[in-house]
Order: sequence, then C-alpha cells, then structure tokens
Amino acid sequence: MIQESVTRAASALRSTADFWSVRIVDERIDQHAVRNDVVQPLSTTRDRGAMLVAWAGAGAGYAASPDLSASGLQAALDVATQRAQACAAASLVDHRQMLRPVESGRYESPGAQAPLPDRNEWLARLAHECAAARIDERIVERIAGVTLTRIEQTFITSDGVRVDQRFNLVMPQFTAVAHAAGDTQVRTLGGDYGTLAQGGIEVLARYRFDGAGERIADEALQLLAAPNCPSGPRDLLLMPDQMMLQIHESIGHPLELDRILGDERNFAGSSFIRREDFGTYRYGSPLLNVTFDPGYAAEAATYAFDDDGTRAHKAYLIRDGVLERPLGGALSQQRAGLPGVANSRASGWNRPPIDRMANLNIEPGSSSLDEMIAGIERGIMMRTNTSWSIDDHRNKFQFGCEWGQLIENGTLTQVVRQPNYRGISANFWRSLAAVGNEETRRVYGTSMCGKGEPMQIVRVGHASPACVFSNVDVFGGAR
Repeated sequence: MIQESVTRAASALRSTADFWSVRIVDERIDQHAVRNDVVQPLSTTRDRGAMLVAWAGAGAGYAASPDLSASGLQAALDVATQRAQACAAASLVDHRQMLRPVESGRYESPGAQAPLPDRNEWLARLAHECAAARIDERIVERIAGVTLTRIEQTFITSDGVRVDQRFNLVMPQFTAVAHAAGDTQVRTLGGDYGTLAQGGIEVLARYRFDGAGERIADEALQLLAAPNCPSGPRDLLLMPDQMMLQIHESIGHPLELDRILGDERNFAGSSFIRREDFGTYRYGSPLLNVTFDPGYAAEAATYAFDDDGTRAHKAYLIRDGVLERPLGGALSQQRAGLPGVANSRASGWNRPPIDRMANLNIEPGSSSLDEMIAGIERGIMMRTNTSWSIDDHRNKFQFGCEWGQLIENGTLTQVVRQPNYRGISANFWRSLAAVGNEETRRVYGTSMCGKGEPMQIVRVGHASPACVFSNVDVFGGAR
C-alpha cells in the first residue's frame, strides 16, 4: 500500500525542469495452485518503486528508483532533469508543445474494497475442482489455480495534478490432460492466460470456474476420442475465447501507433497499416466495429487515466469496417499528427509508458448463436487458443485451437481435435459474415502481452461476441 508519507514527499519535489511527474506503483501478486490433489507452494511477488519524468526545453528524461524516501525520489528527479536537458537538442518531439495532464481523479476496480478469501479458502475451492476432474484413469494431470494481483498507483505532477488508481485482478485457471495409447490431449479453462478480469470472487462465476473440473476433464476425454480436424476451406465460427487472440494479434498490434512509426521494427516488428490509411482503409466488412474502451466494467485493462495522466475515454478505432484512428498515446499523437487514445501504459514502476492495447473490443451485432450456426452449411466452430504465429507486419497468421466442432447443414455435429486456421489480416476481417449479439459477448483478458525494449509485459482485455468468417483455410494438426 502506498503510504501517504510517500505521496507527500512526491508532492514536495523540486526541479529546474519546465514540467515533471512521478508515478508511484505498488504491486503484489499471489498465486495459489493444486496439482493432482497436491497443494503447491504459495508464490508471492511484491514490487514497489517510482518513475520520474522531466521535460526541459524540447527534451524529456526518465529515471526510476525503488527508493521511495524523499531523498530517493529527489535524486531520481534530478537524474531525469539532467537527461532531459542533455537530449533536448536531439529530441524527436518538442516537449514544449506537448499537452500536460490537467485533470485529477480516482479509479478503483469493482470489489477493490471487499476482502478476498484467505489462502485456506482458495485452496479448498481449488482442491474441490481438482478432485472433481478425477473422472477417468486416462486423466493424467489436473491443475487448478488462481492468480491474484493488487496494484496501487499514484501519479503526481508539478502542476498539482494527482491521480490515484487501485486495481484488483483475479485469474482462475484449470487444466486437464488426457492420455491414452501414446496420444495426449489438453483442455483448459479459457486457455493458459485468457481468464483475467478485474473484480473479486465473482470473477470465478464469470468464467464458470465452479464445476470446471469435471466439465474440462470430460472435454479432454472427448478430444482423445475425436478424429483429426479436416482440411480445406470452410466457414469459421470463432467463439469469444478465440476471438480474443484474433483481435489482439491482427487488430491490436497492427494499430499501435509507435509500431506504425517504426519504433518496434528491430524487436517485435512493424505493421501493414500506414499513417495515410486512417480515415479511408477498409479493414473489415461493414459488420466490423472495434472500440478502445478503458471504461468497460471489470475488464482486465479498465482504468480512468493512462500512465501519462491522460483521461481515458471510449473511442472507435474501426467503424463499419473503415479504419478511423490508431492506438497512440499523447507522445505518438504529437509525432504522427494523428488523433489517438489514452493508451500510454507501462508494465511497472521501472518502465516508461509506451503505446499499448488496453480494452480492445468488438461491438456486438444482431445475430444469435443459433442463427449463426443455422446459417452455415459447411463449417467449423473453434474455441480456446492453443498456438499462434503471425509475421512481423502482423498480417499473415495461423492459429490453432483446443476445441473444434463441425457444422453441417446448420447443425453442430462431430467434435474434432487440433483445429487450425490461417489467413491474411487484410483479407480475413473483410470476410466477416456475421457478428453475434450481446448475449454471445464474453469478456476475456490476459496478463501476458509483451512489447518494447526493455521488455514490458502488460495486462490487456478483449470483449467480443461470437463471429462468423466465410471461406477460411482450415487444417488439422499432426495426429
């Protein structure tokens, strides 16, 4: 917990810089797990520190410190100021023209004040689901876990702006592994990383954790008995837990403005999108509407202000299939001369903010799940990502899923294993043929989005309905 003495010391900082800010972060992560009915050791991490930013003339300087004393914060600010002065002549952006944060405020995750269960209660829940998955001797591994993250963050500027934000995140997980005759199949609850959300104990109900043990184990056994996924062009019905990755990789990363400007080319690649595409480029069919929505309740990356202190608002990135604006924070907006969003985000106190996805969502359409299935003569439904690959321009991709089910003449039929599909982002979204209604929409989130040098791992949310894509190249994995 950030002590008030620390925030008083931050407010009393002094610098010859034209403007400065301090972002103080206190983060704790607890991981509880039960594997094959054996309680695993508690894993706990705690990380605290501050990032100091100074603007002097045209330049900007950064310095981070784990020393939250008055002298430690002042020493870091002095270093940031010296760096800002030293780089002023070579700055890509004239920071004298940058807009400063002007609004103070607060944000708390839903349930941030409510106490979570203690370790014994968590272990009892996990042990119950782990035992419930012991339904057949072919289930050779059962893992139930929950990761709890609590983050407190205070942002203070030399202009007197103060932003306090508190985040509670819960990520339940379950894995069942089935094995027989040399073959192994894995089924999980939302993938290895997809069930992250803000909130408290109610997050378990969102992802149907209670009862997951028996259900997931049974699905693993079904996959063990299933034939391999057939190959060839088919209509593809993607459920929200796979749509999450499709959005993330083929919309989110290509629209990050610093990547478009070339900042990531030597590490994570660039983008097939160009600056001049905004306002005219047909990204998808007219059914595609994509929003940046940091206010979506309880999603993994919901917040009120980004890490540069900019107030966050919902904005359309793609409307009726046409590209409108990038995922670019204040610095990238200044560089590119384009409107953006409040998505300057850092993975922790010792990293500067860069352009990142936050809550990136597809707006619901009008089709029910039954209507979408009934409208497919020859297709396949896929759930839950298990593998992915995408090129350096975030254009050509192939993804694999845990669960496939054929659709024949408007009816769900046989379960198939190792379903995969591939495509080109620029064409795939234009094949969008149906978008599910609000009832089909689900919220997923990950804590594992990596980008930047040095590496930054941040949490990201994706809400999506089920969606149908026409004539997609589908293929099965090796049996």
